[in-house]
Order: sequence, then C-alpha cells, then structure tokens
Amino acid sequence: MTSPATAPAPGADGGYHIAKVVQLAVVAALGGFLFGFDTSVINGAVDPLADEFGLGSGMTGFTVSSALLGCMAGAYLAGRLADRIGRIRVMVLASGFFTISAIGSGLAFGAWDMIFWRVLGGLGVGAASVIAPAYIAEISPAPIRGRMGSLQQLAIVIGIFVALLSDFALAAAAGGAAEELWFGLAAWRWMFIAEAIPAVAYGVLALTIPESPRFLIRQGDERTAREVLSEVLTTGIDTRIKEIKRTIAADRRSSFADLKKPGGGLLPIVWIGVALSVFQQFVGINVIFYYSTTLWQAVGISEDEALQRTVITSVTNIVVTVVAIALIDKIGRRLLLLIGSAGMTVSLGIMAWVFSQADIVVNSAGESVPVLSDSAAMTALVAANAFVVFFGASWGPAVWVLLGEMFNNTIRSLAIGIAAAAQWLANFAISTSFPSMADIGLWFAYGFYTFFALLSFFFVMRFVPETKGKELEDMQ
Repeated sequence: MTSPATAPAPGADGGYHIAKVVQLAVVAALGGFLFGFDTSVINGAVDPLADEFGLGSGMTGFTVSSALLGCMAGAYLAGRLADRIGRIRVMVLASGFFTISAIGSGLAFGAWDMIFWRVLGGLGVGAASVIAPAYIAEISPAPIRGRMGSLQQLAIVIGIFVALLSDFALAAAAGGAAEELWFGLAAWRWMFIAEAIPAVAYGVLALTIPESPRFLIRQGDERTAREVLSEVLTTGIDTRIKEIKRTIAADRRSSFADLKKPGGGLLPIVWIGVALSVFQQFVGINVIFYYSTTLWQAVGISEDEALQRTVITSVTNIVVTVVAIALIDKIGRRLLLLIGSAGMTVSLGIMAWVFSQADIVVNSAGESVPVLSDSAAMTALVAANAFVVFFGASWGPAVWVLLGEMFNNTIRSLAIGIAAAAQWLANFAISTSFPSMADIGLWFAYGFYTFFALLSFFFVMRFVPETKGKELEDMQ
C-alpha cells in the first residue's frame, strides 16, 4: 500500500495515478453511455412501432417518452439507495434494469407492455444519471475532477450516436425498420434488443472497480477506504479522508428546510436551477434525438436517408461536446449559455420558417404532410445541425456544470435533485407533446421551441450567476 508520505510513483502525475483514475471514471461513465443509448434507441423504431400497435399521435408520444417517468423515479431513489447498499451495487442494479428492458421492449406484444419495459429502462437511466457522476466525483483527485466528470456527458452523446448508428445498420440490413431481420423479429425490435450487449458489459465491468471511498467511510470502513484511495492517490490520503468525513457530517445536517427562504418559498438560487433545467428541455433538443427519423420522413425523405441524417446529427453532437469541454473553463458558463441561446434562436427560427413554407400534400395513408423542395430540405438539415451545434456546445454540458457549482455545500445535493427532477419532467412534457404539436404543423412545434430559446437568452442575462473560478465553498 502506498503511504501518504510517498512521493509520486512512476506513471503518477501530480500526486495521483492518472491511468487508474481514468480507468475507474471510464467504467463508471458506461452508465452515461447507456443513458444516451436507452433514451435514443427508440428514434428508428417510432413509426414501425406505432404502425404495428396501431397507435395515434398522443399514444405514440406517451410510449416514446414513458421511459422518462422511470428516469424521474430512478434519479430520486438512486442516491438514497446508493447510500444504503453502495455505488457499485446500484450500478449493477441499473445494468439489470437496462438488460431486462432491452429484451422486454424487443419482444413487446402491445403498447402497454412496451410502456412497462420502457419505464423499467428509465429506472436504469435515472439511476445512471445520478450514480455515474457521483462515483466519478468521489473517486477523482481535485485537479482533474472536472475533466473526469466531463466523461459522463461525453459518454451520453457517444451512447446516442451508437444507438442511432445501430438503428441505421439494422434497418439497412433488413431493408427497412418494419421488415423482418432475424428469428422472425422485425428490425425495430432488434434495435431495442441490441442494448442488452452494453448493458451486460456495464454490470460486469462495474464489479471490477472498487467501491467509493465516501460510501466506505459512511459505513465506518476507513481501512478499505484508505486502500481504495491509495490506488488513485500517491499523497494526501489522510487529508482526503478528513474532507470526506467533514462533507458526510454536513450532508447529515442538511434538510429541505434549508431550501426555503425566511419568508417562505424556495430560495431564488433553487428556482434558477429549476428554470435552467426546464429551459434546457423546452428548446426541444430531445425532439431531435427521439423523433428526427420520423421528422425527416414526414417531409418526404426516405427512411434510409432519414436515419443517415440522424447519425450525422449525433456525430455533430459528439464533436461540439468536446469543444464545450475545452471552452467552459476559459470563457465562463454565462457567455457560453448566451452564445448558445442566440444560436439556437436563429437556427430554430429558420426551421420554423422553412416548415411554414412547405407544401401540404395527402400521402397514401390519407394524412396531410409537409413536403420540402430540395433547397428547403437542405436548409432544414443545416439549421437542424446548427441547432445541435449551439446546444451541444453550451446548454448541454453547461447546465450540468452550473447545477454542480451554483449551490452552496449545505443545499447542493437536495437542490440538484429538485433541478434534475424538473429536467426529467420537462423532458417528458416536450417529448409527449411533440406528435400532437406536429399534427398542428412542424412550423408550430419549432416556433414553440424558438420562443423558449429566445426567452432563455434574457433569463441568463438577468438571473444566472457566473461560477467560473469560484470555490464551491464561496457559493452563497
């Protein structure tokens, strides 16, 4: 075992073993990968699923977004459960939810059991959205905690990309998402079943990493906690243990009463956190990742080309997330959000305008659908990807960074929980309402998102504090 006084060992950097820290963070971040995969895999299956089960617009929207109900419950329960049984066991439990949901969704025989399986998967998503960043923060040395924490967001967007790429590959192999692929099952069913592979890998790999030192100390097992810390730190182990003990004591003193101001009602900073979460969803980003294939097909683009465009969009999201990670500590959170809001307003406004000019025709199913000219379709494609660029480089990662920084130590965990619940609820509302809004017109849906993108600009200008360069202990 490395003692606290030992000098940095070969392969160590600045008092910690970088390779070991990265290994632990990457395994934990697999929860983020499944987060992204599970919430986006339904993209390529929306139309054939709705056709097979005979779903209307409202029921289609509810089926697609039903997983988010599980996300809310999973996020709420995961933190409490992790403090009882440990972070690793919760990761394994989430892996089980993901695996069962993947197989159940692929074999679903109707809308209601599909909803059940999606909610079960949502429990895994919610748990992963809380446990992965918590474990990474608890295991990472302070000098690289931000970079290690950013792996969660990167894993989410990579999960989205892999889900959309697998949707495209399976649909292409079968000749269409509704066509039979293997063992008498349609391609859209295999899109769900494919998630079982990374889900099982997540559970197996989670068993290879050590428990969080914070949980071990909370359980009174300081000896094992010291052993775990010695795997990642070469100096300062005693100091780290003292800090963990201090924060655990602070956590036990916090309560919902701390979130209230003297005259009653929530503290303004809590409302700001909630509003940030709601704005992040009300600009319609998840419509792109849940419904983009359906959206492109609705304007006359083939299923194969629609899936290709969706994959391109997900690659764009990965690239700009890396850009955001590079910029956020240089230009600050507020400026990044303001640039994002301005860019989203313009790009969403262009999409609303393009769809408002589309010709409306009646398709073979007797439905009135918009049809874009070649130039208008290209304009819509560029605008959609511009929207993803501005969101992915700003509101995507910056909101999570702000939520982790803007609250003081006393209320941080409780306030983040409320903001996260608001985010899942807003996500559910937007995802469920999109098919019905699209029935009115895609111009209406994108006009709605444009309005909230514009509103978010003025909200940031007026209310959001800058947290760049501030210590967490200095937050009021």
